[in-house]
Amino acid sequence: MEATKKVTGKSVKKWLGNNAIIVLMLAVSLIVGIIHPNFFALANIINLFKNVSIRYIIALGISGCLITTGNDLSAGRLAGFAACLACIFAQTEGAAGKFYPNMPTLPTPVVFILVIAICAIVGLCNGLVVSYLKVQPFIATLGMQQVVYGICLVYTGGTPIGSLNKDFTSLASNTILGVPVLIIIALFVACCFWFLYNKTRHGKYMYAIGGNEAAAEVAGVNVAATKIRIYILASCMFGLAGCLLAAKSGGASVNTAQGYELDAIAASTIGGVSTTGGVGTVPGILVGVLVFELMKVALQFMNVNSSYTYIVQGLVIIVAVAIDIRKYLAKK
Repeated sequence: MEATKKVTGKSVKKWLGNNAIIVLMLAVSLIVGIIHPNFFALANIINLFKNVSIRYIIALGISGCLITTGNDLSAGRLAGFAACLACIFAQTEGAAGKFYPNMPTLPTPVVFILVIAICAIVGLCNGLVVSYLKVQPFIATLGMQQVVYGICLVYTGGTPIGSLNKDFTSLASNTILGVPVLIIIALFVACCFWFLYNKTRHGKYMYAIGGNEAAAEVAGVNVAATKIRIYILASCMFGLAGCLLAAKSGGASVNTAQGYELDAIAASTIGGVSTTGGVGTVPGILVGVLVFELMKVALQFMNVNSSYTYIVQGLVIIVAVAIDIRKYLAKK
């Protein structure tokens, strides 16, 4: 009887309160699906999951920063810079307006390795500034956001880059056993992150820092080294996502992935990653990203003006953080 009361009483009310956004968005999606049957069409679902895959990788990257009470506002600009670099390296030989006319088209794996390595350097800079210069992550990564955007503008001249070779762009269209490669890559990355967060010393250190950084340091955790690894890993994920976004779009410009960091932060918070630190799961982040993308697609099917979409997204972010803070205060 006591177990039944826990399920049907205060616990249910508490769960609904803590997951109000998820419940609301799923309800809205269901209503839109009933009104517009094409909402649940297979092609739309596949396209939805492709978009979710790229944004999920960015959210996974940023989750480590959030769990340690940090942040990474350079995510979107770095993913856009990565997309531009990937396009430059993957341009077809002899293409009109080729960025480097004499450079041969690089193999797709080499493109990914080069881009991710360059992004890792940016992550290292973020980690060093946060860990050793003691600059607040919000300020440090906001500054890096502008630096990366400026470098991208200077480097590309603000010119859109296209004419990519088919081996590279086929990543977005190819399937394995009927499952799009983009989704498989995202699931593989998710499995790696689940193992990292739950089965390694790095994951334990990360949650310990998020729970109480001072106590973690006293317990022997190398806080600086752990944070540096977190920011490097995050930037690597932004680089990977940028490459996949370039392959999916068939090109890139300086404004590619603009604002993706805000979507990632909102989705992570909706999925249970606490902005107060120490809390967050890989499956929960997936739920958050999926719900956030469902909301955007639902608004499109309802023919809501794109200008109002930004308002809704902003309100969702505010409500998600407010719920997160309420849960944190309730525990104290």
